[in-house]
Amino acid sequence: MADAKKLTKVSLVKADNRRDALRRSVELLNFNPVKDKEVILKPNFNTADPYPGSTHPEALEESIAYFKEMGASKIIIGERSGPVDTAEVMETLRVHQIAEKYGAEVINFDELPPEMLVKVDPPGSHWKDGFLVPKMIKEAECIVALPCLKTHQFGGIFTIALKLAVGIVPKKGTNYMQELHGSPNMRKMIAEINTGYEPDLIILDAIEAFVEQGPMTGKKKQAGLFLAGTDRIAIDAVGIAILKDLNSTREIMETPIFEQEQIKRAVELGLGVDAAEKIELVTGDDKSAVYAENIRRILES
Repeated sequence: MADAKKLTKVSLVKADNRRDALRRSVELLNFNPVKDKEVILKPNFNTADPYPGSTHPEALEESIAYFKEMGASKIIIGERSGPVDTAEVMETLRVHQIAEKYGAEVINFDELPPEMLVKVDPPGSHWKDGFLVPKMIKEAECIVALPCLKTHQFGGIFTIALKLAVGIVPKKGTNYMQELHGSPNMRKMIAEINTGYEPDLIILDAIEAFVEQGPMTGKKKQAGLFLAGTDRIAIDAVGIAILKDLNSTREIMETPIFEQEQIKRAVELGLGVDAAEKIELVTGDDKSAVYAENIRRILES
């Protein structure tokens, strides 16, 4: 679990070139979490809707290429989609072709046999009887999350790094998704799924964002940003600040960031920072620094 008492770095790069911005956002963190490790990439392939409905193919491809350069011993793309069938989503998005190009592997979490799943039951859980996650996710040497920036009209309010974890919970042969979407505690349950894994790096592609509707389609605005960090709460907090700056939904605009239920429950579970003051925004150029000051003001307001 993350240490809520420590400062955590979130890099912020203002740019339009996705490939360059992705690399710069990671370089600003000054560490290499992938060297000599088997890396599981967790994209946002909830559906095959075009970015930001799903992880941009360029972001996926550049991540694989970059991590191979950084010394990753093996790269696995792992995901479970929904409501659309995972295999169908991956075929539409040409995930296997991208993986093959770079010698990566693709694993459909919904096709894992029962013996390759483990049960998670968080303290004070709002799930009836916990939930299952892939054993490989619990035991991974390194996990990199690739969320998008968007609102969520079906109860989540926003879907960034914390909500990305929903894709590690199996859909086939379970009623987890019915339980989640039918519960008044949905946003707390989303946070609780995050006890089932811990990403070593999160890279948020916020070149564009859904500021209304979402997560599949919605009103889109240019943000021209990439973020990277190791703390899911911090990434989501900065992401919400960006949505506020872009003038988003009433639920985003009127609720203080650390009062959002996903974040509040994640803080209770010790998954990351518990206040905006503990987020250090790191930039590498004047344009990014100016925007970061604006986001800092929103974070702390």
